[in-house]
Amino acid sequence: QVQLVESGGGLVQAGGSLRLSCGASGRTFSRNAMGWFRQAPGKEREFVASISWTSGITRYTDSVKGRFTISRDNAKGTLYLQMNSLKLEDTAVYYCAASSRFREVVLATTEYDYWGQGTQVTVSS
Repeated sequence: QVQLVESGGGLVQAGGSLRLSCGASGRTFSRNAMGWFRQAPGKEREFVASISWTSGITRYTDSVKGRFTISRDNAKGTLYLQMNSLKLEDTAVYYCAASSRFREVVLATTEYDYWGQGTQVTVSS
């Protein structure tokens, strides 16, 4: 059974930092694109960041550019999202995702085949 498990979420004050991690079990995604998405209450799930299998290409949604960094350690089978200068509007459930079909960056939710259960990130004023 393939599983993605996120960790690292929590409550942080505006301007603070958090580092999310996502571990995979059941198969390796070292040759696949991976990404982070988020979903705020009452809103649709939105793309946050994606990374290619070699880590050579990354892509971010405009609202997090310069503040968030996506990275991966294929040897450990782990995906990361470093979030700095957090804002109130970053509050959401964050999901990691893996694509079984693509190696380069992927932005659309429909292109991902595996999803984690989500981790809550709450930014307070």
